[in-house]
Amino acid sequence: MNVGDGSISANDGGHDLKRRDLEIIAGMIADGSRALDIGCGDGALLDYLVHRKNVDARGIELSQAGVNSCVAHGLSVIQGDADTDLAYYPDHAFDYVVLTRTLQATRNPRDVVSQLVRIGHHAIVSFTNFGHWRVRLRLLTEGRMPVVGDDGYAWHDTPNIHLCTIRDFSLMCEDLGLTVRRAISLSRSGEGRELKSAGAAANLRGEEAIFLLTRE
Repeated sequence: MNVGDGSISANDGGHDLKRRDLEIIAGMIADGSRALDIGCGDGALLDYLVHRKNVDARGIELSQAGVNSCVAHGLSVIQGDADTDLAYYPDHAFDYVVLTRTLQATRNPRDVVSQLVRIGHHAIVSFTNFGHWRVRLRLLTEGRMPVVGDDGYAWHDTPNIHLCTIRDFSLMCEDLGLTVRRAISLSRSGEGRELKSAGAAANLRGEEAIFLLTRE
C-alpha cells in the first residue's frame, strides 16, 4: 500500500455533514460524477452529494425506515441487501460505490468488496478498526469485548459479525489484487491522517479507517 502521509484538513469534505468520515468521503467524490451509496441510512451523504456536488447519487438501504426517510427527502433510494443484491448491477455502472460502517455486518465481506470494485470505477469503504489501542487495552485489563464506534453495541447485540483491523483489510485488498488509492485513519476526535502503510502504528492509532480502492 503506497499512499501519502499527513493530516487531513477540514476542507476535504462537506461542512454540513455531521459525521467526520462522511465529510472525508464526500471530499473523495468528484463533482458531477455518478455514485451509489450502499447502506445509506438516513441519506445524509446522498443529500450532500446531490445538492452540493451535483452528483447523480443513488442509494441502497436495508431498513424500510431508512428507505422511507430518504424517499421523503426526494432521494433515489431502494431497499436492498449488500450481500445479495449487488450482483444485479452491471459492471462499471457508477464512478464511485460507497460502503460506510457496513462491511463488518455483511455475511461475506470479501465478496461484497469484489462487487464494489466491479460496479464502480472506485470503491470507498469505511469501517471500525478493532486493532485500535483502546480495544486491545480493554481486552487486556478487563477481559471484556470492547464497545466501539458511535452506536455503543455490546458483544451480544452488535450487528458486526466479521471484525477486522486496518491490517486485515489491507491484506484482503492485496489478496483481491486491488489498488489502494488513498487510506485514511480517523481518531476519536475526528482527526484524519493519510496512511503510508497498514502496519502496527496504523492499527494502534486509528479508531476508524477509510479506503479508496480501484481494480487497476
